[in-house]
Amino acid sequence: MVKIIKKRTKTFRRHQYDRWDRVPESWRKPRGIDNRVRRRFKGSAPMPKVGYGSDKRTKFVMPNGLRKLRVTNVNDVDVLLMHNKSYAVEIARTVGGRKRVAILERAKALGLKVTNPHAKVRTEE
Repeated sequence: MVKIIKKRTKTFRRHQYDRWDRVPESWRKPRGIDNRVRRRFKGSAPMPKVGYGSDKRTKFVMPNGLRKLRVTNVNDVDVLLMHNKSYAVEIARTVGGRKRVAILERAKALGLKVTNPHAKVRTEE
């Protein structure tokens, strides 16, 4: 097993997003002819580039060593029948309570880990 290393966890922020409220924080590539971020001046904000990417073997792997698969129904859980040691189930937020309970039961029967087992599931008192 390869050690999971995330090279950069901080988000890349847009140039001068802190100067004006109308400029959102989400990254946009600077294209101005005099832009210091685009020209990579010392002390300016870093730009996203291929070197920040994660190792192919550990990309999308959670700290517990499993990958997430988003499921919306019981049939999606059955897909992971042979892969219960490498994938974890994440129930989509659009799934209601009744179907969510059915997914949880099927995942438990197959020995799958569910990342959000308590979301939207109420126990009757």
